[in-house]
Amino acid sequence: MKRRVFLGLAAAGALAGCGARRRTRRAARADAENTNPLIPERDEEGGLFQSIQERRRDAPYEGTPVAAITNAEIKPASGGVILRVEGLTLRQEAFDVRLIPEHPQGEPVNGVISYELRAEQPEDAPQGPERARQVLAAVFISRKKLGAAREIRVRGAQNERIIRL
Repeated sequence: MKRRVFLGLAAAGALAGCGARRRTRRAARADAENTNPLIPERDEEGGLFQSIQERRRDAPYEGTPVAAITNAEIKPASGGVILRVEGLTLRQEAFDVRLIPEHPQGEPVNGVISYELRAEQPEDAPQGPERARQVLAAVFISRKKLGAAREIRVRGAQNERIIRL
């Protein structure tokens, strides 16, 4: 038994060493002197991740309003505040939760900065318990925008929360 184990380990070690003896050759290129072999070449499409980002940017947002806004608060941050909003969806498995400004670039209108909490919500998902349907989103609001506002309003499908400044 010991002999079989020893022979098996010796054979495995010998086979593992065979791969290291093989030599690789790089294809010769005219501009090989000016390139770094550690940096991958760019193809015309820009790579895998760039195409995913472009698809996300080009595709329209399919989010629908979240059923209820359960909490909205502002936290101080460098150069402004962070608006943190919690909501409750009708069904589980909501994703891509966003605070969508109701006016361009979230500018205040008549002293009110308005957002709507939206999420992509599958219609065939189970309703489930309340804890499984909670969602969270946040957005940065600069001091400049806050200076012209007296309140921040966040709307859902059934209710809205107002934060007075």
